[in-house]
This record gives sequence, structure tokens and C-alpha cells, in this order.
Amino acid sequence: MELEVLNINGESTGRTVELSSDVFGIEPNDHAIYLDVKRYQAALRQGTHKSKERAEIAGSTKKLKRQKGTGTARAGSIKSPLFKGGGRVFGPRPRNYDLKVNKKVRDLARKSALTYKAKDQAIFVVEDFNFEGPKTKEYVAFLKNLSLDGKKALHLRNEDYDNVWLSSRNLKKVLVQKASNVNTYEILNHQVLVLSESVVESFSNNSNN
Repeated sequence: MELEVLNINGESTGRTVELSSDVFGIEPNDHAIYLDVKRYQAALRQGTHKSKERAEIAGSTKKLKRQKGTGTARAGSIKSPLFKGGGRVFGPRPRNYDLKVNKKVRDLARKSALTYKAKDQAIFVVEDFNFEGPKTKEYVAFLKNLSLDGKKALHLRNEDYDNVWLSSRNLKKVLVQKASNVNTYEILNHQVLVLSESVVESFSNNSNN
């Protein structure tokens, strides 16, 4: 697929780039996407949930009443889960939710997500640029020039933590991300992709990795 390269004003530069068929034109694998998205969302869970069981409750262990002859159920101590303030039965414990997904499967999932965006014609290529200073209004103007204001946009660049990234932090629907750090979920969770010209070249160079 061939796309024209736009400038910061949304105008054509007269140049075009070829999207690598090894990255943007593969046969999408939905199961690989499922596995990678599940892995990403599982990794977001802190796993610090915890409730106290009867052995961890502060309270007396004295037997409340005699074992037999009361006409009611036997009771060991006030810390029993049956009583108010007692421990919880089989409560949650801290755990690690991380899932292992092989690197080749993760790469296949990312390429599948990029292919879906290419099929939906939801990819814009812009020449590499930077702002003189962090100005949110300049980035808003850039989105308007591309007719992307109001849309969820993922802007992939090779630079990290520069003025473009700083200018976009206050915008809820926009994510500026370093291309090497992008994952399948972020690609699918945005309506359009904005790729810097150098990112397209780096994707092509790494298509066999």
C-alpha cells in the first residue's frame, strides 16, 4: 500500500511511502491478537487485593459456649467467618496476573493490528517534525489540519519525551507513543494511526524480526 506523506499543515509534500506488506499486509491472526491483548490487560492488574482470614483477625480464641446442649450450632471462637467481624472464607490473596506470550506471537499480533488499520484506511503518514516548545494548542492545530480533531488518535514517533509528546499530554483522546514501545492493545484502541515518516521506514527494516 502506498500513502502520501503530509506535512504539519496537513498538505501533501509530494512524496509517498510504501507500507511494507510484511507488516501492514499480512493475513491477520485474531487469536494472536486475543492472546496479546489479554496479556497486556492482565499485566495492568496490581494483584494487591487481600482480605483477612480467621487466622489473621484480631480477637479472642476463647470458645464462646459449650460444645453440646445449647440447641444451636457449635462455635469455636469469635473469629469464625459465621460471625460479624470474623475472618473471610477463602478471601482474595495477592497474586501475579502476568501471562506469558511468546515474542513471535506478540509480533504477529501487532502486525495483525497494523494490517487491520491499513485495511480500514485509518493510517496517516506525516513528515518528521518537532515543536520549539511544549504547546498543546500547536498539537491541537496539527490534528485539525489532518481533520482528526475529536477522534482517538495514536501518533507513533521514533523520538521519546520530546516537545510533541509534551504538547499532547493534556489531550484525552490522543496518545503519542514511541514506535518501538507500541503494543497491540494501543493500536486497536485508537481510531486512527498517525505515523512519522521515519517510523514507516523502521517498521519496514524490522519486518523480519
